[in-house]
Amino acid sequence: MTVHFVGAGPGAADLITLRGRDLIAACPVCLYAGSLVPTALLEHCPDGAEIVNTAPMSLDGIMEVIASAHARGLDVVRLHSGDLSIWSAMGEQLRRLRALGIPYDVTPGVPAFSAAAAVLENELTLPGVAQSVVLTRTSGRASAMPEGETLANFAKTGATLAIHLSVHVLERVVEELTPEYGADCPVAVVWRATWPDQRIVRATLGTLQASVGEEMARTALILVGPALAAEGFDESQLYAGDYDRRFRPVGTEPRFPEGSE
Repeated sequence: MTVHFVGAGPGAADLITLRGRDLIAACPVCLYAGSLVPTALLEHCPDGAEIVNTAPMSLDGIMEVIASAHARGLDVVRLHSGDLSIWSAMGEQLRRLRALGIPYDVTPGVPAFSAAAAVLENELTLPGVAQSVVLTRTSGRASAMPEGETLANFAKTGATLAIHLSVHVLERVVEELTPEYGADCPVAVVWRATWPDQRIVRATLGTLQASVGEEMARTALILVGPALAAEGFDESQLYAGDYDRRFRPVGTEPRFPEGSE
């Protein structure tokens, strides 16, 4: 028996890995985060599967269901939204599974920031503009931010910021970022990326608050940084005709001669 943690993706039911889909189809027990995971994914469950919506449950309750499946020798698929590596509350579940001696594995999913960049048709790292993406959030009731992990500190890097779980404190976000990025810095807010009712707002830090409606109160991602609107950026040397690389030797004395390993 194994508990398979699967990242269900950002919203669109077809944005799930083939491995994730196959695990759903193979497991007689499915626990899914009903407030965020599209129910269309449950159509992959086998006939007669035990399907549990964990949205109203506590961690103790979730572990009771898993322990019961373990006692019966039934594999479990545990569906979380987005990708499991960030803000998924997976870590605390894995810790309890280790203590109970219950096997598990993890299958990644499409993260929200990646889906948001896709619907914006933006690359978040552009040569000469930004080469880093910071995934962060503001303090909330569920988890406080460690000292030093502030928006103001991250803004000093000039990187592209992907700010999760923070649209409800938009005024504070703007206040902390404006001194470093400037009021004319491009911003995008993507609400429910890849869902049928997806909404996109493009603005600047100076106009953002007036542009975002009250309906974008949760499940919205804020992207901030010059890369969101840059046009005069350098082209990468990767595909430059005179760039000598292993798979395209250039010049009379290439660094990696043709046929070399």
